[in-house]
Amino acid sequence: MRLDELIVREREEFARRNPRSRELHENARGSLLAGVPMSWMTMWPGGFPLYQGRASGATIEDADGHEYADFCLGDTGAMAGHSPEPTMRAIGGIEGITTMLPTEDAAWVGDELARRFGVPYWQFSLTATDANRWMIRMCRQVTGRDRIGVFSWCYHGSVDESFVRLDDQGLAQAREGLVGPAVDPTETTRVAEFNQVDSVRSVLEHADVACLLMEPALTNIGIVLPEPGFLAEVRNLCDEHGTLLIIDETHTLSAGPGGCTAAWGLRPDAVTLGKSIGGGVPIGAYGVSAELAERISSQEDADYEDTGGVGGTLAGNALSLAAARATLGEMLTDDAFRNMVELRERFAAGAEAAIAVHGLPWSMVSLGARCEFRYSPEPPRTGAESAAAGDPALDEYLHLYLMNRGVLITPFHNMALMCPATTEQQVDLHTEVFASAAAELAA
Repeated sequence: MRLDELIVREREEFARRNPRSRELHENARGSLLAGVPMSWMTMWPGGFPLYQGRASGATIEDADGHEYADFCLGDTGAMAGHSPEPTMRAIGGIEGITTMLPTEDAAWVGDELARRFGVPYWQFSLTATDANRWMIRMCRQVTGRDRIGVFSWCYHGSVDESFVRLDDQGLAQAREGLVGPAVDPTETTRVAEFNQVDSVRSVLEHADVACLLMEPALTNIGIVLPEPGFLAEVRNLCDEHGTLLIIDETHTLSAGPGGCTAAWGLRPDAVTLGKSIGGGVPIGAYGVSAELAERISSQEDADYEDTGGVGGTLAGNALSLAAARATLGEMLTDDAFRNMVELRERFAAGAEAAIAVHGLPWSMVSLGARCEFRYSPEPPRTGAESAAAGDPALDEYLHLYLMNRGVLITPFHNMALMCPATTEQQVDLHTEVFASAAAELAA
């Protein structure tokens, strides 16, 4: 097959170009599981990952000296760009990284997040996964309910309860590949289909769902945007059934300075964040409404401070909060997002033109500074439709083709993100290389 031949050619070119990365990976196998410090790094195509040399702004140089226009940006962790100067300056001035004492920066970040997202009270974790876990526990505590609700094919970090989807018969089942859950997640979680109001209603009418944890747009299975009125109906159903609504903006912060919550006028009971607000320094955050804060504080028998374990000795540390203050205050600003969205529009237009010219049955979906193509003629409406539109062989070909010509996109899917340092020249390089890849595929 033509595609198989192209993949073999690109694999061979990748190996030829990157001998130092291959050598470093082989050496690492002596001490690192699978030869990588974090398991997702095995998902880069080519048989071994590129090794980082340096990274600055929207550019990465690998261990073999090749430069890349980086649209992966740490899978959104580097939404502010790599090593942003204000963030680096701020963390360089920290005297005492973690002390178990609050800092002035923490209150500044809390005020800023309250302004952006409209929920007034915040605390911090080290990851969005932790923020989601802790919010789930708080919601279970204040509601007295055991179950949570999620959407099929959602993504909320490594929260066990979220790795569950609907099968072809509409029944909940654990996601394929889930490793070592404490219990079958179908025992803890009810699952709805995104963009289907009746499905949400059927989940919540059991009256045992403490919270509905949702991305306002699905992001880790391609981008699936909400249809008009869907999110308003979700809010209404949560109110009707006494279920708390948590909006996870970890990826959808790409929609703007206040994520989809601000851009679309959403009314969550809680918001969770992570990755990008620290400019590359680990951080997560969770914010709650005044009403939910009152419910939390009124439970005298709930030991949130100690035994309850809602926190961690490194959470809210001085380094993370200094990084977040600099990143939010000087990098991920209103002006920065306007430029990032304009560049995404240019990026998407270039890819869409190539798709149209070569008659490929693919679609592009955008969310603020982020976009992604899927192998379906129309944008998927649900997580199930988007999952069905995946093609691992096409992914491998396109990712290798781009990497071999100086462009990185997210290895887990086909996501591209703009940051404040992204340039028109980098966007146009992607357009040129993507068009060439499409032409060879269609030949």
